Amino acid sequence: MPFEHILYERQGRIATITLNRPDRLNAIAAGMPRELARAVEQANDDDDVHVIVLTGAGRAFCAGYDLKDFAETPARNQGAGTPAGDPRPWDPMVDFNMMHANTRDFMSLWRCHKPTIAKVRGFAVAGGSDIALCCDMVVMAEDAKIGYPPARVWGCPTTAMWVYRLGPERAKRMLFTGDLVTGAEAAEMGLVLEAVPDDDLDARVEALAARMAGVPRNQLMMQKLLVNQAYENMGLQTTQMFATLFDGITRHSPEGVWFKQRAEQVGFQQAVKERDGDAPIADGVSRPTWKF
Repeated sequence: MPFEHILYERQGRIATITLNRPDRLNAIAAGMPRELARAVEQANDDDDVHVIVLTGAGRAFCAGYDLKDFAETPARNQGAGTPAGDPRPWDPMVDFNMMHANTRDFMSLWRCHKPTIAKVRGFAVAGGSDIALCCDMVVMAEDAKIGYPPARVWGCPTTAMWVYRLGPERAKRMLFTGDLVTGAEAAEMGLVLEAVPDDDLDARVEALAARMAGVPRNQLMMQKLLVNQAYENMGLQTTQMFATLFDGITRHSPEGVWFKQRAEQVGFQQAVKERDGDAPIADGVSRPTWKF
């Protein structure tokens, strides 16, 4: 089947998957996660492929979910997969079913039997960071940016890979603030493998992939299964289940509803600017009193 949102090619032992919506900074559209998983499966089933490289067309890796229309259209229900303007109440299991399917599709990069390398320039933010961090390793341009701004309101990283890559304290630092960090900063904190000047990014990833491609497929598979199993034993799937449920809840908290209303009133970009600024989020919004 042809792909609509990605490109797939193989040269020698290296398969390259390219997120291909450059006019939208490769933002995640409906169908893109499934296409990504199909492409990974194609590479995984090809005995000639030893290594998979994932990148984005144009000037960004991926700017997250393409939410502008969804955020600005008045709706009672903010659930994932809900048509704009749907009057029905939120069904958390419908929301979970769709978002967990996306999580499984992103995690195909982690669970396939061949090494996966994310090549990141520009931005890998929000859902885009989910995709990048599912790869076995990430190489970034030094000036590229990565982070999960919706952790401030209206989102939770469904793949939960921040904690597994950074440990609890640094994962909390990123998710409590929603800050973006540069590739150089991400490499320093251990979030990604390394960062190089943008002009050197293609060559560095090509060299790394070529070095791995010389290793027999069975050896690569055994080493990947060995390392991944340690994280599975730490409860990775359970953590992702909770993260995906929390993602739906964030869109229906008092502050999540405020954000949606602001997007409808002033536009998505302005609402995001207010969310990511230094002022208290949803200040003055009525909320239940917490009693412990």
